[in-house]
Amino acid sequence: MTLEVVTPDFPAPEMFDDAASAVERLCALYEDAVAFLCGAFNTAMVDGHPGVRFRAFYPEVRITTTTFAKVDSRLSFGHVSAPGTHATSVTRPDLFSKYLRQQIGLLLANHGVPVQVGLSTTPMPVHFAVANRAGVTVPQEGAADFTLRDVFDVPDLATTNDDIVNGLAKPAADGAEALAPFTAQRVDYSLARLAHYTATDPEHFQNHVLFTNYQFYVSEFEAYARTMLADPDSGYTSFVSTDNAEITGPDQDILSSGKMPQMPTYHLKRPGGAGITLVNIGVGPSNAKTATDHIAVLRPHAWLMVGHCAGLRSSQSLGDFVLAHAYLREDRVLDDDLPVWVPIPALAEIQIALQSAVAEVTQLEGYDLKRIMRTGTVASVDNRNWELRDKRGPVQRLSQSRAVALDMESATIAANGFRFRVPYGTLLCVSDKPLHGELKLPGMASDFYRTQVARHLMIGIRAMEQLRDMPLERIHSRKLRSFDETAFL
Repeated sequence: MTLEVVTPDFPAPEMFDDAASAVERLCALYEDAVAFLCGAFNTAMVDGHPGVRFRAFYPEVRITTTTFAKVDSRLSFGHVSAPGTHATSVTRPDLFSKYLRQQIGLLLANHGVPVQVGLSTTPMPVHFAVANRAGVTVPQEGAADFTLRDVFDVPDLATTNDDIVNGLAKPAADGAEALAPFTAQRVDYSLARLAHYTATDPEHFQNHVLFTNYQFYVSEFEAYARTMLADPDSGYTSFVSTDNAEITGPDQDILSSGKMPQMPTYHLKRPGGAGITLVNIGVGPSNAKTATDHIAVLRPHAWLMVGHCAGLRSSQSLGDFVLAHAYLREDRVLDDDLPVWVPIPALAEIQIALQSAVAEVTQLEGYDLKRIMRTGTVASVDNRNWELRDKRGPVQRLSQSRAVALDMESATIAANGFRFRVPYGTLLCVSDKPLHGELKLPGMASDFYRTQVARHLMIGIRAMEQLRDMPLERIHSRKLRSFDETAFL
């Protein structure tokens, strides 16, 4: 038996030539859909199967152009690549309001035609509708006295994918091309995963993200955060730890459960998301891919890897830095999404910011900087004990690639930055030299971590602060854009 489908009213699409008004309309349509689904869900949980099927739709924004845009050739985003109709479904317009105003504003300015805001044809899964309603949770299959998917739409992984960013997307049934890199369901999926993996809400994430592979950096980041909160002129307003525990003063206690999620994440916040987020992804390319897969939907301005590595050259010393200008990808986790033959270029603005930060923190300049920092290829592998393999295999490849350092995450983070059009960079610190008999032993590690972690983290922070002051259009290099790109960044 086919159930009657009950939906909220379908308002007619509206045209807007003002970005702020367009975003307000997106917010209203989104909230109406969420309220409808939450109300129906709460009633069904009390009264049982309603005898009908409930469905609401994500809002969308679309633009139709008839001519090619004449735009500043230095700008790599903010305009569609060819005449026609381009559209994207939208979720959480409240969370993405600044981003949406910016992107829609550029469309209006570059094309001189209004945008249309209305409802999409993409159903909103009930799981995502209730995700931000306090005290409301979706029961697991079998917990309710009816099958949830018989009454509500549920997440559909068949249509939640990375086809747009991977360059595989096809026009919609109505001929519309993609306007943004992610669809609403793909964004909602990642927002839910972020809350799960990091134990902090997506609202807390800042535009500048540091990744590390050691917990030692967390305590230093918290200490720096408390110092900044003690300075009324720092511009930082609060520090958020796991379980969304937030403090606004340097002496406040952080009240969290103490249970560590898979990727503990911490946020030093500034107005407008201009602060810094630190993610401890742990060890391994799988975690690095998972974290960046989901953080990418937040459209950060940049992300950097500041972790530890194995130094591969006899001229390196423990504690030296490595600034990656190329990557040898033997992590394998992205091979199906981004072939290994695709070059991952260094981004000039990121490289300059990192090198400048190293000079500032170490007080070394020019040729003297080479005493403690090498620029070269970083290899990332998926085998933590690569040293135990037959040396003719991995060591020969490392030598042929001219690699100067090896880890398990940097190439993954850089490659996903390239794939998702998020500016990326890597500054590693040499913590052992297994090819030269200097292994990471307990006593040595303690001395090393105690002297190096604070300095290394500070370099990452200083680099991010330099990037924060740089116009967004300068950071987003055309190196990250392909022939036929979405207008939205």
